[in-house]
Amino acid sequence: MSDGTANGAHERTGLLSFTEDDHSRKIIDFTDWDVEDPRNWPKSRKLTNVGIIALMAGPLLGPTIGPLLGGLIVQHLSWRWVFWFLTIICTINTILGFIFLKESYAPTILESRKQKYEETEGGKFRIANQDDRPFWTKLGSSMQRPLKILFTQPIVLTMAIWQAILFGTTYSLYTNFEAIYGGLYGFSTTQVGLVYLGPGLGFFICVWFIVPKIDTVYNHLSEKNDDEAKPEYRLPLANIGAVLIPVSLFWFAWTVQYKVHWAVTVLSTVFFGLGQITILNTVQNYYIDSFAKYAASAIAAGAVFRSIVGGIVPIFAPAIFDKVGYGWGVSVFAFLSLALSPAPVLFYKFGGRIRERFAIEL
Repeated sequence: MSDGTANGAHERTGLLSFTEDDHSRKIIDFTDWDVEDPRNWPKSRKLTNVGIIALMAGPLLGPTIGPLLGGLIVQHLSWRWVFWFLTIICTINTILGFIFLKESYAPTILESRKQKYEETEGGKFRIANQDDRPFWTKLGSSMQRPLKILFTQPIVLTMAIWQAILFGTTYSLYTNFEAIYGGLYGFSTTQVGLVYLGPGLGFFICVWFIVPKIDTVYNHLSEKNDDEAKPEYRLPLANIGAVLIPVSLFWFAWTVQYKVHWAVTVLSTVFFGLGQITILNTVQNYYIDSFAKYAASAIAAGAVFRSIVGGIVPIFAPAIFDKVGYGWGVSVFAFLSLALSPAPVLFYKFGGRIRERFAIEL
């Protein structure tokens, strides 16, 4: 590695690219062919990481498995053991994460590389395009960015509203399963807990059979378009969820209203769970491809919005169900999801133009 480069000249090495700036600090960046650069990962490695996104189902499986296991633990042990079990599981999960999870965030990889070269080569290195603003300034900017993206990007706002409706619907149903199956169908606490396995089964079916096809469809459409990939190629499978969500909600609403056999009502929740994960995964991938530089902020914007709605709506859901019954009460959520069901088709056709018109630079 030579330190004799002219001011502004570039030199390539097997590990990094550097220049000498006005203060004689070497500037580190990935080389064009650097295999450690996440942007240069081969498709097989990228597919593995997109597959990991399928584990988004995990947070949704909590409300599915939690009531069943929690009920059993409280019934046979005590409520304290609920917290002991959570502590044990979280501890094991954290240890496994430290052992097996590898860093994939480009700035962190570069920072580690910078420290390594400062130790071995001496002198001070600087990462290309490094943000030298004070920590609190960067933190404030990062906190504001999701809100700016949410309210200035029609794609993010629309999809966030769609996800929020899904979360609000999910938790409104979950918090009323006890009243529905315990009150109307006479289920015991353990039996009510088993009902939550209905949407859980839908989650697993989706993660196993549909989520892997998101990349298959994406690659197929890219090849048909002369290998020119577009973020909108992530959306076709979202139409499955766009159909299943309102259909399953109408199904659940009126079978519960007329007290049809419990198995028929639970079957509808399987399709609801399947549709929910399909939408969440396709939208998540669409965010990542559409806002590559600000993908984390786009995802955060949607996550915060849907979490707020998901926490507030269930508070009012029981009053709605008491006033108009489960038939029309759940149908309200079905109509809302139906109103947003054309979103995947519209963004597939016009998403590129929308992104160009509302291009953002933060």
